[in-house]
Amino acid sequence: MKNYFGGFVIAFLVSFGTNAQGLLNKSETTFTHQDTLRGSITKERAWWDLKYYHLDIKVNPSEKTITGSNTIRYTVLSTGTKMQIDLQQPMQIYKVTQDGKELKFVRDGNAFFIELTAAQKVGDKKEIVVSFGGKPKEAIKPPWDGGITWKKDKNGKDFIASSCQGLGASVWWPNKDHMYDEVENMLISVNVPGDLTDVSNGRLQSIKKEKDGTRTFNWYVANPINNYGVNINIGDYAHFSEKYKGEKGDLDCSYYVLKDNLDKAKEHFKDAPRMLKAFENWFGPYPFYEDSYKLVEAPYLGMEHQSSVTYGNEYKNGYLGHDLSGTGWGMKFDFIIIHESGHEWFANNITYKDIADMWIHESFTNYSESLFVEYYYGKEAGAEYVIGCRRNIQNDKPIIGNYEVNNEGSGDMYPKGANMLHTIRQIVNDDAKWKSILRGLNSTFYHQTVTTKQIEDYMSTQTGIDLSKIFNQYLRSTKIPVFEYMFKDGQLGYHWTNCVNKFDMPVKVTVDGKEIWLKPTQEWKSEKIEGKEPKLEVDKNFYVTTSNIIE
Repeated sequence: MKNYFGGFVIAFLVSFGTNAQGLLNKSETTFTHQDTLRGSITKERAWWDLKYYHLDIKVNPSEKTITGSNTIRYTVLSTGTKMQIDLQQPMQIYKVTQDGKELKFVRDGNAFFIELTAAQKVGDKKEIVVSFGGKPKEAIKPPWDGGITWKKDKNGKDFIASSCQGLGASVWWPNKDHMYDEVENMLISVNVPGDLTDVSNGRLQSIKKEKDGTRTFNWYVANPINNYGVNINIGDYAHFSEKYKGEKGDLDCSYYVLKDNLDKAKEHFKDAPRMLKAFENWFGPYPFYEDSYKLVEAPYLGMEHQSSVTYGNEYKNGYLGHDLSGTGWGMKFDFIIIHESGHEWFANNITYKDIADMWIHESFTNYSESLFVEYYYGKEAGAEYVIGCRRNIQNDKPIIGNYEVNNEGSGDMYPKGANMLHTIRQIVNDDAKWKSILRGLNSTFYHQTVTTKQIEDYMSTQTGIDLSKIFNQYLRSTKIPVFEYMFKDGQLGYHWTNCVNKFDMPVKVTVDGKEIWLKPTQEWKSEKIEGKEPKLEVDKNFYVTTSNIIE
């Protein structure tokens, strides 16, 4: 989840910083050397394949510091002598070792380049240990600006959490901070004051009481995980759990909330199993049965951390008590539970390789909200919800950002992207096939990182329809297609305007109460129409506008 504010009460803010660029739009944005180091697969990243992390840290709330080490295991893909590891200022790497020998390294902004002395032969399995520490960037308005949140609960106990989508996990720990290469599994060891609990990703393996009175929580993640999905949540937590009987058997569901909120959470978190039931129907089995599902109270709104979804929606339905769609349907569920958990399928199971393709996470997950509504309240209700969210669309810049510079596109990737998908569903015109495509995405790209092209090609192949112009229109352009029409001499003339080149999306219209499918292009076409003054309406489920030319 990124930006969701403003509008009627709440809408979408444009993402921070630079303008985005789609394939059909030019950009005047200037990117820096640091943007390239952060956002591209540099030669110092490309030669090695990430396999395992052991992130072993001590969190000191009184000093707002994190210190520790990250053991990084990898396989050599091609010969290399220099490795890029990322850690953002003001954090510092103190030492790097391999085979017990200390290695030299140089810092270039937020990237560290490590000189390896041992031979790196293709196929070798290697390991380095990176020791680090410092005061990580403090998140002032999380989750949008990223970093570590250091707060107190109402009882004066420390309440701490990480959030770093977009900014990157290297804001608080050293790693290969590019989305294309997910670690296959990892151990997360977090040492905290003895009266606090840490909740991270995966399953709790052990809790060790240290001699100084602190406790170390060891969490093991059995599945691939993207870097920004790794999290720490530290507080005076109460815990309760249940088993959800899902498509792959019993799924362990655990809930961690501040102790004073335990009773209300037991009631309010009933949306979690409701979510699982709806989304397993639409998308297939929950992708991380081995790591369980957790919902964890956090000192900010919430984020989609894999198997450790964070929650801060004040135990209200809607988005902080408001309906983003303005239809009433958004008040039937807790937005954060549904949206952030939906990311388990789109973001954590299917992950973008480059943040320019962030729509793969956000468009599908925003659309999942309407599918949740549909599952429980009917197809028309789901349609009303997603259509209602159109009021939040800005059409400020393309949804796809600039590649290889860690640049995301417009916040329209949420409501506009969802409405693009809803429009494509109308074109498919077969609900069983549509569901099979959504489930097929999650099985075909199971635990993979992907590009927009892979998703586009898959959907075109499975629908049997060339969707390329539709994707170009909605992802790479700010134009909303206009269905322009006119009646003259018993003929209906029609075509698309305000559209990308060769746009040819079919559309369903009603003429005097009769539904018909038309196949407009940019060239005028005509159909014989009976009646002196016919009335035409375009199906509201298509995200287009209409213009009646009256002579």
